Amino acid sequence: MATFSYLCPLIFMCIIVSSHAQLQRNFYAKSCPKAEKIILDYVQKHIPNAPSLAAALIRMHFHDCFVRGCDASVLLNFTSSTGNQTEKVGIPNLTLRGFSFIDDVKKIVEAECPGVVSCADIITLVARDSVVVTGGPFWNVPTGRRDGRISNASETLSDIPAPTSNFSTLQTDFARKGLDLKDLVLLSGAHTIGVSHCSSFSTRLYNFTGTFGTQDPSLDSEYAANLKAKKCKSLNDNATIVEMDPGSFRTFDLSYYKLLLKRRGLFQSDAALTTSTTTKSYIDKLVEGSLKEFYVEFAKAMEKMGRVEVKTGSAGEIRKHCAVVNS
Repeated sequence: MATFSYLCPLIFMCIIVSSHAQLQRNFYAKSCPKAEKIILDYVQKHIPNAPSLAAALIRMHFHDCFVRGCDASVLLNFTSSTGNQTEKVGIPNLTLRGFSFIDDVKKIVEAECPGVVSCADIITLVARDSVVVTGGPFWNVPTGRRDGRISNASETLSDIPAPTSNFSTLQTDFARKGLDLKDLVLLSGAHTIGVSHCSSFSTRLYNFTGTFGTQDPSLDSEYAANLKAKKCKSLNDNATIVEMDPGSFRTFDLSYYKLLLKRRGLFQSDAALTTSTTTKSYIDKLVEGSLKEFYVEFAKAMEKMGRVEVKTGSAGEIRKHCAVVNS
């Protein structure tokens, strides 16, 4: 789940708060009472056979919420009628996967309750359920999101936090979405599961200052040497996959934060978390605390992120097919 980023004027906060009020637990209790159980059953049946999808699906949720809010705009396909390149083909989203999984869930839910459950809620519920099924934390998912009708590839580069981001960029990117420094540290903790491609961090190994052969001094030299020798053997390697939390990338634990303190965060955006006294103190507290405490805090941050710029009420629509707007 590789990347993310976030400052927020008061009026914007008011907009967020007003939209929060319209999300609610068990939103579909009357209109589609079996919806959440259907989604959970599907996840429980299929994710154990492809556990790496859990990281992919939580990453999709992040990338969706950071562009136009959590409105499933990341799922829309290019259409010749508008000629519009959608978020799917934006550079940060080229390695996203799990779209067919969301489509399959949507089909089953549509068969039960046509035109009722949004794709935005499905992404959010599937991300949570997938993490839980693989042994990770549970968090509440209030529902009632509606689907957006606009998706622009160009917005992905400006809105999705990049793995090359420094601390001030991350702080700005997250704050723009109403998320604070504690949220930044906790949400980055999702890097405890999943993998990345060399292209997301290879400049740290080979071309850090723009001069070939320079290496990021903030990266542990032994770790860097190992990555160069065994994983990313050249600056142009776009195919090799590397664990974001080596030795523990299938387990939702505190290992990611422990590695940060050893200067072994894979991305510049990971390393950036240790450059601020505020975020560094959050990391220290997490490492000194229990896994249960991390799960509780992570759950709060995930629920908060799932409320970013949501469309509710009569805004947007309930798509019949997640990849296309209703005709």
